[in-house]
Formats: sequence, structure tokens, C-alpha cells
Amino acid sequence: MAGRITALEPQKHSSDRVNVYLDDEFAFGLAASVAARLRVGMSLTEEESKALRQADEVERAREKALNYLSYRPRSEAELQSYLLECNFSEAAVAEILNRLHEVGLVDDEAFARYWVENRTRFRPKGKRMLLQELRQKKVALPLIEAALTEYDENEAAQHVAEEQARRMTHLPPDLFRRRLWERLLRRGFSPDIIQEILATRPFLHLNTEESEELWT
Repeated sequence: MAGRITALEPQKHSSDRVNVYLDDEFAFGLAASVAARLRVGMSLTEEESKALRQADEVERAREKALNYLSYRPRSEAELQSYLLECNFSEAAVAEILNRLHEVGLVDDEAFARYWVENRTRFRPKGKRMLLQELRQKKVALPLIEAALTEYDENEAAQHVAEEQARRMTHLPPDLFRRRLWERLLRRGFSPDIIQEILATRPFLHLNTEESEELWT
């Protein structure tokens, strides 16, 4: 779309966007930052108009990406999938991902560490399940393995076991052990680790009588 700029008007419902009129007709909307260099009276070629619309798409994709990242860190694949679902072009998405890489806002190595640390603090799981979760987010296997290097699965399992045991002290011993086994297994802990926990009586919050009843 070529023509002479006859008006630049702020959009009524979005003060950070500008409507561009060419030859007295609405042509397209632009982010205010993209439209900043335009002036009434300037002439735009077809190529210049296309470049402006492409720059506007990249700016809109950037804003969407930053908003999406504001809730929690994301893997590169998560962010890419989200932006494509928002109907941004592959070229615009690739440019935004490159920009965010450069400033450290997209970093799968850091994301994998964040994910493991977050699970450790708030919802411990077995290594097998953590690996599965990160693979679902398309994080590369070497990065996942590096993030899990210092993860203490035994400590995590014991933490979960103690937490769950507090909720089940009213159960008969056989049912207590079965339920605890099932809950640890659902969190992705290996049978070997679960068996070790069941054999070591780690639940010090129980009084002696309760502990003996549950573990004998």
C-alpha cells in the first residue's frame, strides 16, 4: 500500500497505537514506537509500508512475549508455540526469540534449573517425572541432565513422604503403607527409593507409639 500520509491518529482504545491514513483513507495501525518517525506529508512506497507493518508485527509479538514471560520463565519451545498460536508469522517469532536470547530472557539451560529448583521447593517429584516434564517442554536432554545433577531425589522423596504421612496417620497400618507407596509412585519416585523410605521409619513427627504401629 503506497501513498502520502495525510493523518496520524492515536487509536481510541489503545493509546500506544497509531492509525495511519494514506491519501485520506485508513491504511493500517502501528505501534506508537514504530510510527514515531512518520510525519504527515511523507510519502510511503509499497515496500516501505510493508516494512512498517512487519516492524509492527514484531513489536506486538515482543509485547505478547514479555507478558507471557511475566508469569513465570518459559522454555524456548513454549514461547515459540504460544506466539505462533497468537497468529504471528514465523519470521516475527524467530526475530523475537533471537532478541530475547540476546538479553537472557529465553535460556533453556536457566529454565531447566528454574524448573527443578521450583519443584524442589514447592512440589518435589522423582527425577523420572522431572525429566518427563522438561522433555514435554522440548528442553534438550543434556540441559535437563545437567539441571538434575545435584537434585537429591532421596531427600525429595522423604520430604513428600513426611508431608503425606501427616495426612494419613488415622489410617490402619496396611492401608497407610499402601497409600503412601501409591502417592510417592505418582510423584515419579522409583520403587527402590520408596521401599527404602518405607523401611527406615523417617517420620519423626509421630510419637513413638504411632511410629511403631505404622511401621511394624
